[in-house]
Amino acid sequence: MGNRLYLKEVRLTRCTSNDNYWCRLPFYKVLSRGVSIPFSCPVTFIVGENGCGKSTLIEAIAVAMGYNAEGGSKNFTFNTRDTTSILCDELQIVKTGYEKDGFFLRAESFYNFATNIEELKLNIDNYGGKSLHDQSHGESFLALIQNRFRGKGLYILDEPESALSPMRQMTLLLEINELVSKDSQFLIATHSPILMAYPNSDIYSLDNGINKVKYNETEHYNIMRYFLNNPDGAINKLFNQ
Repeated sequence: MGNRLYLKEVRLTRCTSNDNYWCRLPFYKVLSRGVSIPFSCPVTFIVGENGCGKSTLIEAIAVAMGYNAEGGSKNFTFNTRDTTSILCDELQIVKTGYEKDGFFLRAESFYNFATNIEELKLNIDNYGGKSLHDQSHGESFLALIQNRFRGKGLYILDEPESALSPMRQMTLLLEINELVSKDSQFLIATHSPILMAYPNSDIYSLDNGINKVKYNETEHYNIMRYFLNNPDGAINKLFNQ
């Protein structure tokens, strides 16, 4: 099993303004006290409730490392709407080496990325042999990962499960494991209890700061387990609360 790490630590170097929305988020308040986020496993998950700042943090790390805010490799520079936060300018990225491959997969702007590939007339063999627009959302996600991700890389994924069925999420776990064996590192923001189950990974919850949690301590796991064990009771309790 590969254990090569390229991203070792993220810390805050300065605070540019207290007026930005992320300054009110719990994870930022922790970083502003000098606490850093260490990465010691090939796969690290960032989890938490909607609005806790997962995508904000993931995007800032990706941009600080040279990736396009809307997704792609470091060679992509398209920009359909400039919503990138300046949080990336406040981060210091500590690396332990240089990856030979890398990609920022952002579910929110994947359509724009697929369009940019067509506009640039790039070799679609790297993306499954046909236009990403000619595949379903889930098929195009997996085609990208299975054909474009080559190993010895750093892959930053923002909610990749959004287009994937539970079965395809397990397929993604297989792809992640294969790439980890090829000296790759993953940083993944997710709501998926299936993906979070990847063995020997770190899980950071941003709900109340930056807290490393165990898989069975995550809200995602416990809510899903509670619901699946008794769906009728869960529905009745929800509707009659």
